[in-house]
Amino acid sequence: MNKKQWRVGIFLFDEVEVLDFAGPFEVFSVTTIEDGEKPFLVETVSEKGNLINARNGLKVQPDYSFDNMPSFDILIIPGGLGAREREIHNDNVIKWIAAQMPNVEIMTSVCTGALLLAKAGLLKGKKCTTHWASLDRLEREFPEVDVQQDVKFVDAGNIVTSGGISAGINMSFHIVQRLLGSKTAQKTARRMEYDLVI
Repeated sequence: MNKKQWRVGIFLFDEVEVLDFAGPFEVFSVTTIEDGEKPFLVETVSEKGNLINARNGLKVQPDYSFDNMPSFDILIIPGGLGAREREIHNDNVIKWIAAQMPNVEIMTSVCTGALLLAKAGLLKGKKCTTHWASLDRLEREFPEVDVQQDVKFVDAGNIVTSGGISAGINMSFHIVQRLLGSKTAQKTARRMEYDLVI
């Protein structure tokens, strides 16, 4: 088994959907391998490193800003009202996402985070998905993207996108299985009391 530790970065912003980031955070954080080692180091980053007001008033203090963050192996771009209404128009964020692509092993999105990946030009010609309520928007605004419906997630190699909110948990378990095998994924799901179908 590969004993490498993957550094997982989760992008945070105002009005981010809570389960979009908290679901993957939980999956990767509680994953352990046979010797009890944690194969994932999970950290958060926002544009300026300031306190984030997530959906419905949850306040979260990110670990890093764009200026002082480390390099990540896996980057998670969540969605929510802030993604589809604000960050998609934030050129600094879109350029940052595009700039991370050559450096990460796996770029991911949850929910309408796919809109940010598409705006950054990362989904051209690729199969992807997003929250069911934004599938039409993704197709309409980014016709070069191959939008998939009625799926929890789409693995396009170095980019993995998921449907809305809780689907990010399914996607995270898929990545755990992909990197560490189904046994580790199932053990993590049991710890979380999550009904995982692989």
